[in-house]
Amino acid sequence: MTRPRPLLAIAFLLAAVVLAQAAPERQLLNIKSRSGNETVEIDLTTGLATATNGVIITYDEAVLTADKASINQQTGDVFAEGAVYLQRGDQTWTGPQIHYNFLTREMDARTFRTGRWPTFAAGEGLHAEPPKMVYQVPPGLETNSLFAAPSNQLARQIYTATNAFIATDDYNNPAQRIRARQITIVPGKYLEARHATFYLGNVPVFFLPYYRRSLEGSANSFSVTPGYRSTFGPYLLTGYNWYLNEYLEGTLHADWRERHGFGGGPDFSYHLGSYGGGVLKYYYTHDINPGLDENNIPVPDKNRQRLYFSYEGTLRTNLTAKAQVAYQSDNEIIRDFFESEYRRNIQPNTFTEVNQAWRNWSLDVLAQPRVNGFFETVERLPDVRLSGFRQQIGNTPFFYESESTVGYYRRLFAETNSIFFDTNALGRFSASRADTFHQITLPQTYFGWLNVTPRAGGRFTYYSTAEGPGAVSTEHYRDVFNTGAEIATKLSQTWAGVHSHFFDLDGVRHIIEPSINYVYVPRPNVLPSQVPQFDYELTNSLRLLPLDFPEYNAIDSIDSQNVIRYGLRNRIQTKRNGLVEDVVNWDVYTDWRLKPRPDQSTFSDLFSDLTLRPRSWLTLDSFTRYDIGGGHLNLAQDQVTLQPNNTWSWGVGYFYLRGGPLFGLGDNLITSTIFYRLNENWGVRMSQHFEARDGVMEEQYYTLYRDLRSWTSALTFRVRDNRANGKDYTVALTFSLKAFPRFGLGHDTVNASSLVGY
Repeated sequence: MTRPRPLLAIAFLLAAVVLAQAAPERQLLNIKSRSGNETVEIDLTTGLATATNGVIITYDEAVLTADKASINQQTGDVFAEGAVYLQRGDQTWTGPQIHYNFLTREMDARTFRTGRWPTFAAGEGLHAEPPKMVYQVPPGLETNSLFAAPSNQLARQIYTATNAFIATDDYNNPAQRIRARQITIVPGKYLEARHATFYLGNVPVFFLPYYRRSLEGSANSFSVTPGYRSTFGPYLLTGYNWYLNEYLEGTLHADWRERHGFGGGPDFSYHLGSYGGGVLKYYYTHDINPGLDENNIPVPDKNRQRLYFSYEGTLRTNLTAKAQVAYQSDNEIIRDFFESEYRRNIQPNTFTEVNQAWRNWSLDVLAQPRVNGFFETVERLPDVRLSGFRQQIGNTPFFYESESTVGYYRRLFAETNSIFFDTNALGRFSASRADTFHQITLPQTYFGWLNVTPRAGGRFTYYSTAEGPGAVSTEHYRDVFNTGAEIATKLSQTWAGVHSHFFDLDGVRHIIEPSINYVYVPRPNVLPSQVPQFDYELTNSLRLLPLDFPEYNAIDSIDSQNVIRYGLRNRIQTKRNGLVEDVVNWDVYTDWRLKPRPDQSTFSDLFSDLTLRPRSWLTLDSFTRYDIGGGHLNLAQDQVTLQPNNTWSWGVGYFYLRGGPLFGLGDNLITSTIFYRLNENWGVRMSQHFEARDGVMEEQYYTLYRDLRSWTSALTFRVRDNRANGKDYTVALTFSLKAFPRFGLGHDTVNASSLVGY
């Protein structure tokens, strides 16, 4: 007798073990009636079961309900009739008669409907083959199929049907659909249709010999915005939104504006998985009427274009990279044609940044060149920053933190179109700078509730001799010493028995957090007026600037400080819908300058940040700053939002900014936004901006929304008063497919200009 070779015997043994592990003991189908009165008859000998008057069958993640069914427990076959509903995962199937095998997933139906949002289909002759098993081979044995083992997942199921239609709304008569002789569905992957016709209602629009829609991302679609604007004349903005795969999608724009001509370009959105992703946008127009810039100077070139690129990703653990390129042919192209982007950021930067983080350290490299000469920019070529996070020094009670930077910087002022002079050519300057800051802190807690953190630190900064037409500084070595201490505590009291239906209170907790922060910086040996200003203090900031290093990052504006910052925060909390919510959150703070500089007063403005929620549907936000010395209000920014239900909401805002040397003419702006849903299909939104300083209604929006089942539309009328340049009237009509919405939830409220264009 010939004995088998050892390798072959081991192979058979491994295959037997793998198959045994891959085929666990099978569970029986779970069969039960929909109520206690229906009949389920089971033949224990054959495993056949018959259910009448309603049945529910479950197995694994599949659930089937029907009026009656015949079940074979051995094979897993179920022949169901009468209002059959089958759900497996997030895919559903319905029909009058369906044959389904719970074990192999094979399916047959004469007529059917299926849905997996956002795509729905219906038709005849449905058939699904059992998914094939995917086999895995251990690494290194790919050439020996004997060691192949079944994977833990089955291949995706493929469904085919005839005389079917595809739609994006789940109605018997969809508003728009594609009818085809044959469709193929791979749930979660794609859908194919052959010999297809596109219908609007019952009207055939065009024929498609082959149509494919991905079910993994946004499907291909068109977006159209017709309208009229005083500065454009009649216009039509069109876009074709396409989806290639999980890595690349985008939009192709083709626009026409009667007073500016044609324009367009592609947008790409790329996704690199764990390596991040970003966008690439290009737009070009030969503008037949470029108009004037913000200085009333003609835009010099009719060939107007913009290029935008961004990337953000994680290259490896704790190593991240960001990049952005924002090129414009002139400083008004974004204002003229991409209003939404202009309102978010009127001067986008171009930069590349790489950051490596460790447990206690972080290294950041930033390169920031100027690509648009008409914007003032501080170039950083490059700026390298090493940050040491606050960390304990051995087993001592002391903590250490630091921040060091080195780089080459150029401050470039905006180039003008003036024929008389160029401010950038006269004022630009550049220099190298190296700065290092180190600080020791000693956090202590006394009496179990009082936190005291004294600190002492120092920094050294080197400046090279500045170069350029605007350079006035020579080489300098600056020393800065800083010290101080922060004292803070938190006290709280709870009243669990306090209840109020009117104020929606279920228990009350009051938290009070007083704080005192003392900062002392003696006068440095080199004053800010003696060094080039690259990182300088914003004198017109609406908020109180930080005092502590390194949070105070205006390196080139460091001067003497002898200041105490007082802060008091109050919070009143309650339970609403099972969650803790702040009813009152009020933060008050100010600076007392013990030895003010010539450009400072003894006290800074008194700042107040308040958020008040007396009811879950009523919110008041208020930010104010009061000039203690002058006895007047410098800033008030208030907003009241009412949203008692899903029928209507109203937001009223007030913004006051006192005019003066820092803030110009100031503001006295009143805003109002109202949304009201008339019924299930109609809604209106009205928004006004009124400048009380000179009595001008600066902007008005009136939008009428219509729900078109699978689509939504918005008709918007806008009036903008540009004062000396007259009024600008706009009317536009936008459409959005519900399955693949054009705007995110609430986007049109936050960014209303998107309703009339880009």
